[in-house]
Amino acid sequence: MFFKTDKDTPDARSLPALPLRDIIVFPHMVSQLFVGREKSIAALDDAMGRDKEIFLAAQKNAKTNDPTPDDIYTVGTIGVVVQLLRLADGTVKVLVEGRRRARIKRYLETQSYFVVEAEELPDDATSDVEVQALVRSVQSTFEVYVKLNKKVQPEVLMSVQSIDEPSRLSDTIAANLPTIKLGDRQGLLELLDAKVRLERLYELMQAEIEILQVEKKIRSRVKKQMEKTQKEYYLNEQMQAIQKELGGGERDEFKSELAEIEEKLKKKKLSEEAQGKVQKEIKKLKMMHPTSAEATVVRNYIDWVLALPWDEKTEERYDIEEAQSILDEDHHGLKKCKERIIEYLAVQALTRTLKGPILCFVGPPGVGKTSLARSIARSTGRKFVRLSLGGVRDEAEIRGHRRTYIGALPGKLVQNLKKVGSNNPVFLLDEIDKMSTDFRGDPASALLEVLDPEQNSTFNDHYLDLDYDLSDVMFITTANTLSGIPIPLRDRMEIIELSGYTEYEKLNIARRYLIPRQQKECGLTGVSLDVTEPAIRTVIHHYTKEAGVRNLERELGGICRKVALQVVKEGREGHFRVEASDVPKYLGVPKYRLGKKEEADEVGLTHGLSVSAYGGDILDSEVSVVPGSGKLVITGLLEKGMTESAQAALSYIRSRASELGLEKDFYQKLDVHVHFPEFVPKDGPSAGVTMATSIASALTRIPVRSNVAMTGEITLRGRVMPIGGLREKLLAAHRNGIDTVLLPKENRKDLREVPRRVLKQMRLVLVDHMDDVLREALVLEDPTAMFGPRKLTLEYRQGELFTEERGSLPKPPAAPPGEQPGAGA
Repeated sequence: MFFKTDKDTPDARSLPALPLRDIIVFPHMVSQLFVGREKSIAALDDAMGRDKEIFLAAQKNAKTNDPTPDDIYTVGTIGVVVQLLRLADGTVKVLVEGRRRARIKRYLETQSYFVVEAEELPDDATSDVEVQALVRSVQSTFEVYVKLNKKVQPEVLMSVQSIDEPSRLSDTIAANLPTIKLGDRQGLLELLDAKVRLERLYELMQAEIEILQVEKKIRSRVKKQMEKTQKEYYLNEQMQAIQKELGGGERDEFKSELAEIEEKLKKKKLSEEAQGKVQKEIKKLKMMHPTSAEATVVRNYIDWVLALPWDEKTEERYDIEEAQSILDEDHHGLKKCKERIIEYLAVQALTRTLKGPILCFVGPPGVGKTSLARSIARSTGRKFVRLSLGGVRDEAEIRGHRRTYIGALPGKLVQNLKKVGSNNPVFLLDEIDKMSTDFRGDPASALLEVLDPEQNSTFNDHYLDLDYDLSDVMFITTANTLSGIPIPLRDRMEIIELSGYTEYEKLNIARRYLIPRQQKECGLTGVSLDVTEPAIRTVIHHYTKEAGVRNLERELGGICRKVALQVVKEGREGHFRVEASDVPKYLGVPKYRLGKKEEADEVGLTHGLSVSAYGGDILDSEVSVVPGSGKLVITGLLEKGMTESAQAALSYIRSRASELGLEKDFYQKLDVHVHFPEFVPKDGPSAGVTMATSIASALTRIPVRSNVAMTGEITLRGRVMPIGGLREKLLAAHRNGIDTVLLPKENRKDLREVPRRVLKQMRLVLVDHMDDVLREALVLEDPTAMFGPRKLTLEYRQGELFTEERGSLPKPPAAPPGEQPGAGA
């Protein structure tokens, strides 16, 4: 309880004070407050204990929870508590009415709650003509404000129109302007002269009316477009309209972005053409509004040009020995490819100006074409980027879209160069033979410029519309077949063919690369695991049929997973050994069977040799002769070329009927049926000698030697023509226990590609006529009586060249020592 002292004046009174947040209570204003702070509730309790009067003053900062006297404005309002209601959550709902202005002279109590000594402030009210005019102006202005601001109730306008007293009018209007800031409200409260207060109130209302009119203008502008658009469009347009009226902030941000772009342009080393183009685009961008659609297009274009690696290059390595070791570490064999890369590095080390070569690796799936390109990048010190062309049918994928299209982008080449951040990467164009064409253009034709070393220094992307130098890029392409590549495109590339793996190569790759990798992936690092060589051969022969090693790695991974299961059950301490007999236990029933030679000599059955994408194999030719009218039936899913070879073989046999002891008109009384087992497509002329031998054996009833296999194309005159795939065919014959192979004499040069270990274990007879084939293949007691004296014959025995007359020759042009691998892992 506080009492008046001698120092108290009649105009100054001791009152409890209530700090208010975000609200000013004017005289004659009734306001509802929710009070929750303990000090404020105590002040209300004190007021209710007295005459219900309380001093109401606003806080300078509404976020202050425990204000001090310095945080409270000194001018406030003496109010009366009309009603007080305590709520369940501890807060107090109070209704107060402002009475008179007052100023705090000093604080009498600040601990439990604020008690102040407040003196009332008189209103300086005059009633001259100017004040009356000002009153009318304020009332009419407030009427305009109410019409624009729907938050003010119409009843308030009616009460304001009935007030003639200047001071009360200004306070009533100020209390009902929801958009005026707290500082401006406090300023109105502190003004004692009613005339000055009305003038200030008039200024504030005019400013608010201008803002409300702009808002109304924005709303009306947007409303006209609402019929065509949805709600999102409306919101976006409203934002744009606001930004258009306000301007300023976004412009400043746009200017800073332009300055940043110009700074980048100074630091970036561009071509002279690109430099001029970007400067022109920046000049154009400065004249545009930052939110316009065209500005976004120009900005994106500038970003693309500045982001490209015009002069950024990685430092190449010219250490040939290191490059060779990296290539050998990653891949087994691939001699031709490795030699070509080493040659390139050697020339580059001498000249430092050689343009990047354009190589094309052609081979069946899984032989390591893509992984070889990665190794080339690692060995040369370049970055690696890959673009798959499989299924690409739009020319714009290569050259990009022109900027006139919405959402236009550069082509994939430029996009990937930006991604890799280097102007001299190893760029792999994968599956180049899988591109197609339609009404959108031919991507293969677009690549003609890219893959031509004489033209790609000025490659022009449709989006950039600038010449970009691709001459330092080392392009490598891959394909499964050459037939899918257009001839002009093929002419621009250096073709390196990767044949399918041989059994020896698969064995080495499995032991050196695949098994260690699968052990690591299956968590078997540190576990003693031994997959024997016979077990690997069993997987190769009976569980895979492929040119590459993808399925081989998949099957070896299956073995490793089974071993991992054993390790979990039994522990890591034991030794795990996988034998050939264990493979079915790990991988199930064998999926494939190998062609095998017959144990006994048979009539009408000859071992031929074939090659496919999966490697070499034995291809048996069976012939059956039955009474008939001279028909030739050929079965076994054969293509046209092989059917014609059978007809040529029969014509040769008819021409040699007398030498073979056949009747001249035998073909009119018999039907000949030629069949090749296994339901797989077969084509090519290399089975001509095989079919001729089977037909001769069936007609003469003379057996064919079971240890002999053959390959070669036959002509009507009986000449034996050269064939392809000799290396794979000889490996298949060796794998199946064939010890004698008949092959065309003109294929002697290809024996250099055959591993010496194979040559040492086989007898190879080089023939140039069908008579020599029948002499070697048929089981004849006296070949001379049927075919005459034997001519000079070339053959290899134990890897050395022999002739019938001279014996062994000193220097056979056979295969180099060791195995000649042809592809990588």
